Amino acid sequence: MPVIECDVGLARERLVEAGAEISSGSSEHERWRTEYGDAVAVAYDGKVVVQGSNPQDIETLLREEGGHAYVYFDGASRGNPGPAAVGWVIVTSDGIAAEGSERIGRATNNQAEYEALIRALRAARDYGFDTVEVKGDSQLVVKQVTGAWNANDPELRERRVTVRELLAAFDDWELSHVPREINDRADDLANEALDDG
Repeated sequence: MPVIECDVGLARERLVEAGAEISSGSSEHERWRTEYGDAVAVAYDGKVVVQGSNPQDIETLLREEGGHAYVYFDGASRGNPGPAAVGWVIVTSDGIAAEGSERIGRATNNQAEYEALIRALRAARDYGFDTVEVKGDSQLVVKQVTGAWNANDPELRERRVTVRELLAAFDDWELSHVPREINDRADDLANEALDDG
């Protein structure tokens, strides 16, 4: 449950500009509340608490833009190809800024890895980060995106183009391969999504 420390009056204005309907708080401590997308925000003195199945729907509107983030991604496939899922985590100096996971249907492991990277980069872009250090345990994806290896598979080549377009939107970026144990949260999220399916 993200807690955003901010000017709640300014936060309210941003939400109204985005089309959210604001209602009165339901207790003496609540300043206001709103539902927007798949998220609910409740304002208190100096902070907004965000809940719901997709808190980033509101977080992206309220967080200050800019800054640096570490982005972790992982894809999983059972059967290769088989049922597949993705997991990603965005971390800042304040801790986990956002994370997500979902099943993506039938895919190979490499396709799932690319999909995880694409979703992670879109989330980092939507949060407004200027620079990202992206880390994943798929050597193939990292080497193909950075140009060290060719992408011979047409589907992977297409995904690589999408990744490069997303990376180009940041002021600066870095993509590196890390051991699985460094990437454990994204790995857990992808596997949990498969288990829940």
